[in-house]
Amino acid sequence: MRKTVTVVFCDVTGSTSLGEKLDPESLRRVMTRYFEQMQDVLGSHGGSVEKFIGDAVMAVFGIPVLHEDDALRAVRAAADMRTALAELNRDLERQWGVRIETRIGVNTGQVVAGDPAGGQNLVTGDAVNTAARLEQAAEPGEILIGEETYRLTRDAIVAEPVDPLDLKGKAEAVDAFRLLDVRPGAAGHERRLDSPMVGRERPLRLLRDAFESAVSDHACALFTILGPAGLGKSRLALEFLRGIESEATVLSGRCLSYGEGITFWPVAEMLTRAAGITEADPPERARDRILDLLGAAPDAETVSAQLSTIVGLAGDAPLEGGWAVRRLLETLASERPVVAVFDDIHWAEPTLLDVIDHVADWSRDAPILILCMARPELLEVRPGWGGGKSRAASIPLEPLAEAESDDLIHNLLGNPALTSEIRQRIRASAQGNPLFVEEMLGMLLDDGVLVEKDDEWVATTDLTTVDVPPAISAILAARLDRLSREERTVLECAAISGEVFERSSLLAIAPEDLYPSIDDLLGALLRKDLIRSSPSDVGGGQAMRFRHILIRDSAYEAVPKQERAALHERFGEWLSSTVGERASEYEEFVGYHLEQAYRYRVELAPEDGHARDLARRAFVPLPAAGRRARSRDDVGAAANLLGRAIDLLPADDPERLTGPRRDTPGSCS
Repeated sequence: MRKTVTVVFCDVTGSTSLGEKLDPESLRRVMTRYFEQMQDVLGSHGGSVEKFIGDAVMAVFGIPVLHEDDALRAVRAAADMRTALAELNRDLERQWGVRIETRIGVNTGQVVAGDPAGGQNLVTGDAVNTAARLEQAAEPGEILIGEETYRLTRDAIVAEPVDPLDLKGKAEAVDAFRLLDVRPGAAGHERRLDSPMVGRERPLRLLRDAFESAVSDHACALFTILGPAGLGKSRLALEFLRGIESEATVLSGRCLSYGEGITFWPVAEMLTRAAGITEADPPERARDRILDLLGAAPDAETVSAQLSTIVGLAGDAPLEGGWAVRRLLETLASERPVVAVFDDIHWAEPTLLDVIDHVADWSRDAPILILCMARPELLEVRPGWGGGKSRAASIPLEPLAEAESDDLIHNLLGNPALTSEIRQRIRASAQGNPLFVEEMLGMLLDDGVLVEKDDEWVATTDLTTVDVPPAISAILAARLDRLSREERTVLECAAISGEVFERSSLLAIAPEDLYPSIDDLLGALLRKDLIRSSPSDVGGGQAMRFRHILIRDSAYEAVPKQERAALHERFGEWLSSTVGERASEYEEFVGYHLEQAYRYRVELAPEDGHARDLARRAFVPLPAAGRRARSRDDVGAAANLLGRAIDLLPADDPERLTGPRRDTPGSCS
C-alpha cells in the first residue's frame, strides 16, 4: 500500500566518547533508559517505532493507521523527545556523570508500506531517506523538518528556514526548517483566508429556530451539524454564535483526536473559560473558581466537587459525570440561556457522548441548546445519534453550488478577478467544499502560481500539473484509511476507471473473493457518502460516481504501481469487450488504460515481453482516436494522442510511420 506518512529519525551524537566514559554494563543501562524514554514519547503521540539502528530511533506516523494530523503529531513528538531528554539527562548526570545529545530529522512524504495485518510494517521510500539525511544534517540538540512537514504544521509551530541543504543522494538542494517551538493546543493548519459565509442560509435559519424554541419553551435542545471535513460546520456555528452572543452564555469545547485525559477535554475547556481559571491558578484556587461559578445553587458544593474531578483538579473518580455537567448548564441557564458547543464529536470518547445524551434527555426547565459538530463517522459509532428525542435535530451540510463557490472565490480574492480557466479549475477541484476552495487559492498564491497581471489573476504554469494541497490530501487519505480492507479495495479498484465507474467493471477487475459482497460493500460506501449513484456511461448498466474527484484521486494514489498496472490492463480489456458497436467512441479510453499499464510496468522493472505486448496493444486505439480528433479539427488532442502512440514503440519500429495493423490484438475495431 502507498501512504503519505511522516518519518522521525533521532540519533545520538558523540556516542563513541560516551562509551569511553562508561563501563559497557553502565552504557547498556544508560542507552536502555534512553531508548525506553524515546519510545514512550513517540507512542504517546501515536507513532510506531519502526526500528532501532545502532544509536538511532526511526518512527513512522501514519502506520498502521493514517491520521490527518500525523505531521503535527510527529513534530510534537520530536519536541517532546527533546524535552524528555533534558529531564533524563539530569538523572544521568547525577548517577553516571554523563549527558546524551541527539539530533532529529522529520519528513513527510509517500512511502510503500507492508500490510500491518500480516505483520509487515516496514516502510520504504524517498521520504524515509530524506528524514535520515535531515537528521544527519542537524546540529546536536537541533530538529530539522522537511518542507512538506512544515506546510502541514506551520500554524502550530515556530520555525525558521535554514539554507538549502545538499543532502547525500539528492540531486537538488532540499529546503528545510529549524524547529524552535510548538504551540500547545494549536491546529497544524488553520484556515488562512476569511470570507463572509455563503450558501448556508437555510441551515442557519434552522439553527436559530432551534435556539429560539429552546428559549421560549424553557427546554433543552440537541442540534447536530453533520458533514465531511471542510464543508463549513464550524463556520456555520460561528455565524450563528455571532448572532446570539448578546442573548446567551456560550460555552465551547473541542474534542481532541488523541492524547491522555481527553475524555472530558471539551468540558474542561468550557469550565476553564466560564470560571476564569488560568494556568497560574493552583488546584485549590481553580476549585474555588468553579464553586463561585455555581453561585447560590443548593447543590453547588457537590456539583463543584464532581466537576473538579472530571477536569482533573481532584483525585477521586466522578460518581455522576453526566449529572454534574447537566447541573452546571442548568445552573448557568437559570440566569441566561446557554449554548454549549461541542466541536468534532466524531473524535469524542463514548463516555462524553453519553454525557451529552444525558443532558439532552434529562435537562428540565432550563433554556439550553447543545450544539454539536461532527463528521459522518459519528453515525458509524452512534447510528441512532439524537434518535428518540423530541427536541433533537441533525442537518447534513451539502457542497456549495457553482454560483456560491464563485461568490466564495470573489470574497476571498476580491479584485482583480480570476480568469475563467483558473476559476473553473478551482471549482472542479474543490467541488463545493469551502475549505478546499480556500486551500487551493492559498497554495496557488503562496507558491506564486497565481500572479496579478493587467487587473487579473493569471496562472504562471499549467494548472493541471499542480498538486493537491497537502492539508486536503491528509484529510482525504486519513478518511479512506479508516475503511475496512474490503471497502478500501473496492474503492481503489473503482478509482482505476475514473470519477464514474460501473458495477460490472468492478466484477471484472476486483479480487474474486470480493465478488459475492460487492453490492454490500458498495452500499457501505454509499452510506459513508464516499460514492453516489450515477447514470451509466457504458451500456446502461449500474454506475456510481465518487462523491468528490479528490476522493477518487486519493484512493488511486494508495494503489501500488505494480497493482495499478494490472488493474489498468484488466480494465482496458473489460472496456474493449463491453462497448460493442460503440467501440470507436472508446478507443481513446482503451488506449489510455493499456498505455498506463505499460508505463507503470516499465517504471518498476526493465521492459519485458509482456510490457512490449501492452505497448503494441495500446498503440492500436490511440492513433485511431488521434485521427478522429484531427478530422474534427481538434489539433491539440490529435497531436497528444498521436505523440503518445509513437512514444510506445521503439525508434526503429516501422509501425511508427505506417500505423498499426487493424488486426492487432486489443484493437477496438
